[in-house]
Amino acid sequence: MPDIDPAAAERHRAKMANRKRVQDEEVASKTREKGLLIVHTGPGKGKSTAAFGLALRTLGRGGSVGVVQFIKGAWETGERTALETFGDRVSWHTMGEGFTWETQDLSRDVAAAERAWSRAEELMADPRFGLVILDELNIALRYDYLDTATVVGALAGRREGLHVVVTGRNARPAMIEAADLVTEMALVKHHFAAGVKAQPGIEF
Repeated sequence: MPDIDPAAAERHRAKMANRKRVQDEEVASKTREKGLLIVHTGPGKGKSTAAFGLALRTLGRGGSVGVVQFIKGAWETGERTALETFGDRVSWHTMGEGFTWETQDLSRDVAAAERAWSRAEELMADPRFGLVILDELNIALRYDYLDTATVVGALAGRREGLHVVVTGRNARPAMIEAADLVTEMALVKHHFAAGVKAQPGIEF
């Protein structure tokens, strides 16, 4: 470790003390609590992964989580297997029939999305759940499988204290406007472009 000049150390201490003061004042000024509508969108990888990280955090705090998957088919994923070890504290519903290019049937896709939304409404109304994840709902809205105004209106009018996470690319402007927190995952580089296939523990 290089020698640190005492004057430089003192400047650093003063700078960090000032930063701490500003940060503490900023944190202290936030006094509200509310259920959040959180949107994970964008072309980059990690939207659903981040949502399931919040599920784990909620479970670690003693809460219960509801999950509805709108597009993904009933294939086994590591996150589902892991979260279901929490028993009835997790209610997981994979209700899509696979990606749109797999079904190639608009009426089936619309029907599946409507069933998934009905289940989502049930979970959001159930006071046992503090967090509900609506995985790939943005995709269902993008393809007009569901009416955006109806869905956004229901999310905006959800029960007090409920956190909802919506994932999927191309979030509708109305969804972004209604949300409390929006994170866009940017695509910088993806191994799929180099011929690397989906792998357990990384993609599923």
